[in-house]
Amino acid sequence: MSNTANNTAIQPNKPVTVNVPGAAKPSVILHGILRICSLVLCLSLFFPGLNPARISNLINRNISLFTTGLSFSNLTTRFTAMFRQGAVSKSTFVLLSAASAVVIAGAVLCGIGGCMSLGNNRMKSRGAWFPFVGSLLTAGGLYGIYKAYLELQASRGARRAQVVFPSVFYFYAGLAVVLFVVSLIILVSERRLPKEEKMEMPEKYSLFLMLLPILILAFVFLYLPLYGWRYSFFDYEAGGTLSRENFVGFKWFTILFRNQATVKDIVRVMRNTLVMSGLGILTSWVPMAFAILLNEIKSNRFKRVVQTLTTIPNFISWVLVYAIALAIFSTEGFLNSFLELFNANRNVNWLMSAENTWLKMLLWGMWKSLGWSAIVYIAAIAGIDQELYEAATIDGANRFRKVWHITVPGLMPTYLVLLLLTIAGALSNGLEQYLMFQNANNKDVIEVLDLYVYNIGITGGRIPLSTVIGMTKSLVSIALLMLANRISKFIRGEGII
Repeated sequence: MSNTANNTAIQPNKPVTVNVPGAAKPSVILHGILRICSLVLCLSLFFPGLNPARISNLINRNISLFTTGLSFSNLTTRFTAMFRQGAVSKSTFVLLSAASAVVIAGAVLCGIGGCMSLGNNRMKSRGAWFPFVGSLLTAGGLYGIYKAYLELQASRGARRAQVVFPSVFYFYAGLAVVLFVVSLIILVSERRLPKEEKMEMPEKYSLFLMLLPILILAFVFLYLPLYGWRYSFFDYEAGGTLSRENFVGFKWFTILFRNQATVKDIVRVMRNTLVMSGLGILTSWVPMAFAILLNEIKSNRFKRVVQTLTTIPNFISWVLVYAIALAIFSTEGFLNSFLELFNANRNVNWLMSAENTWLKMLLWGMWKSLGWSAIVYIAAIAGIDQELYEAATIDGANRFRKVWHITVPGLMPTYLVLLLLTIAGALSNGLEQYLMFQNANNKDVIEVLDLYVYNIGITGGRIPLSTVIGMTKSLVSIALLMLANRISKFIRGEGII
């Protein structure tokens, strides 16, 4: 007992932490409320149905608060005539857009505070100031929106503008009040808590926050647009509204199978899509072969030049690629001018011709993506154990044998995963390439599914039908992905998702 007492006595002084049961529970609840309200406020910015700035029925139903604050033209599309006539003041909508931007700024600050609440005490105390200020900004922005509402209601063109007070305004006001009160309580109640020397956050939270921007972008650009699938159940025309009067249920779904012209078009488009994807699958080994050949080049300088020249086309837009093709293969392009030197010029417009369109699209796609697609294989080659090559050299294997028995087997897992993903995305050929090269002569053989959806939806104005086809393509693509995952488990013993 005395030895224990002596050992305890010589221990260096350490700060003593007194844990009172249940003392931290109110703090945890407050920070939880702060995070949830901040998340809801940030997500609400992107939903058109939760736009408190829609103070007029003439404002597009499909624009969110985020769009309202960042795009003045989308906000005032239907008010141009009233601006010219003086029925409505343009300054009212400037105020409305500016107030929306202030709400967005407040929501961003609240989101930052919610993220910082995942850290230690010092980070939490600093982070609580962000929702405190953000809630005040949000309240100020809401006041600006309310003032714009009053100005619009008092204008000469109030009846024409169809002024309406958005009920979702109270939802935002409630969130602002809750965030203000909670952040104020946190600032007051935790100001005397012991603080660490520097702000830190557990690794699991910091890694999650690093991934959060990607998740947000994926949500905004990949999942949020799925909200537009509702157009497939209405007789909708561009600029119109969705209501009970134009609700048609599954009318557009049945047209896919009952309308002979539509069925014929879809069969043609599916043929083009599957042929293009099939050619891509058959030539999917080319980037791997190119990476192997590039790896066998001994001159590092020449290797870097080749890799750079083959990778640069990936960063060129298809508009510029078509401009290059036009300069080379048009009637007055380089090729015909060159043939004219040998009196062999036939003034052929190679781009307008429908002959070998599938092959031409394949070659243009390979030229553009070859170097970029090879990068993943070059990285996989770098991961192969170099001792295997040394052992093969001792056994007398030449360069071809090393490639065939070491490099290719080492790349096969990577190749199989990419191949299965290509099969899963067989219906998604893309749009830009075929849109650029499409013309009246080759439309029947170049129109793939994505381009067909664009043509009938944007160009033809049949938005519900294009939405139905897009939905069907998405569902079939998911089924193909599940099938590819099953095949991967059967062949490799593990799935790709």
